[in-house]
Amino acid sequence: MREVGILTFHCADNYGGILQAYGLKRYLTRKGLKAHIIPYEPPFMTGRHWWIPYVPSGNVLRIFGWGLFGWTCNLKKGRSFFVRRASMRRFRKRYLVEKGQKKIFFTYQLRRLPYQYYIVGSDQIWNPKITCGLRAAYFGAFPNRNKVKVISYAASLGSRSLPTEYEKEFSKLIKHVDAVSVREEAAIPCIRQLYSGEVLMVPDPVFLLKRKEWEKIERLPDREGYIVVFITEKNDELFEYAKELSKSRGLPVVEIESGINILDEDFELVYTAGPSEFLGLIHKADYVITNSFHVTAFSIIYQKKFTVFAHTAAGERISNILRLSGLESRLYEKNGNTEAGEDIDWSKVEKRMEDSAKLGEEFLMKNLNIFG
Repeated sequence: MREVGILTFHCADNYGGILQAYGLKRYLTRKGLKAHIIPYEPPFMTGRHWWIPYVPSGNVLRIFGWGLFGWTCNLKKGRSFFVRRASMRRFRKRYLVEKGQKKIFFTYQLRRLPYQYYIVGSDQIWNPKITCGLRAAYFGAFPNRNKVKVISYAASLGSRSLPTEYEKEFSKLIKHVDAVSVREEAAIPCIRQLYSGEVLMVPDPVFLLKRKEWEKIERLPDREGYIVVFITEKNDELFEYAKELSKSRGLPVVEIESGINILDEDFELVYTAGPSEFLGLIHKADYVITNSFHVTAFSIIYQKKFTVFAHTAAGERISNILRLSGLESRLYEKNGNTEAGEDIDWSKVEKRMEDSAKLGEEFLMKNLNIFG
C-alpha cells in the first residue's frame, strides 16, 4: 500500500486547520492509501496557543509583549482554556496523529521520514504572516532519500499576492514542489510569475468529504433554536447584524470562542468546544453569521442559512468560496439587502461543489499515480 505524508497545520488549536487536515487524510485513506499526518509541530505554529503564548519576532520586547497580553487573556478564561486545549488534543489523538508517532520540531528531522509522496497543505501554509516567514517544510524543501514527489494541495497565500520581500525566496522554494494546486483562484497570477509550471485551483479538503462523513465525527449540542456567530476579525457591523437578527427572530446568539470575541452580555460565549462540538453547533444552528473561511465552508456543507462578512486582510479566501458555490449574495453589503433567512437553492450549490471536488480528486489521483 502506497504511503503518503501530509505536512499541514494540524497542530494549531484552530478549528479550520484541524478539520481540513482530517478531510484530506480521511479522503486519501478512503481511496486505499496509507495517509499519515506528519507530526511536524514547530513552536512558531504551536506557541501562539500556549498558556503564555509565544510568537516569534526579531524584537524581544514584542515577543514579551505578545506573551504578556496573551497570558492576561488566558487568565480570564481560567479553566475553560485548558478544557478547550484538551478537546483539541483529543481530536488530534483520535483522528489525526497515530499512536507512537514522535513529534517533529525542526526541519532537519524530516530527512528521516519514510514517505515517497508528500502533500503540503491545505490551509495558509504559504502565508508568511501565519508561519512567521516562509518555511521550507511547507514546500517539501528538505533533503530526504526516500522522497520522490511533493504535491501541494489547496495551498493558500492568505490573499491574492505575496509581500514583495518574500517573492525571491518563494520562487526558490516552490521549485521543490512537483505539482502545484492552490485554494484561491486570485492567487494564481502571482504564483505563475514566480513558478514556471502549471498551477491549478482546487477546493479546500473539507469539500472532499460528503456531509454524512462529517456527521460521523460531530457532537451535537443538547439544544436547538439559536444563531451561531464565529469571528476571526473584529467587525462592528457583524456584531450589530447578529443582534438585530437575534431580536427579529427571537433567537439567542451562541458565539464560538475564537480568540477574537464580541463579548456582549446578550451573547452566550462557548469557550470549550473542540472540533466535534464546533461541527455540531453549526449543524444545529438556525443561522450562521461569520467572517471565517471554514465556518463559511461548513455552512455550505450543512446547508445553513448564513451571512458572511468580508475579512479586511484575507477577504479573497471567502470571496473565492462564494464564487465557487454561486453564493455571492451571502456576502454582506452595507447598503445591500443581504438577508440571512433568504432561501437558497441547495441542489444547484451541491452540484457546483461536487464538480469542484472532482477537480481536486482528479488532481490528487493523477499526481499520486492511483490509476498508474
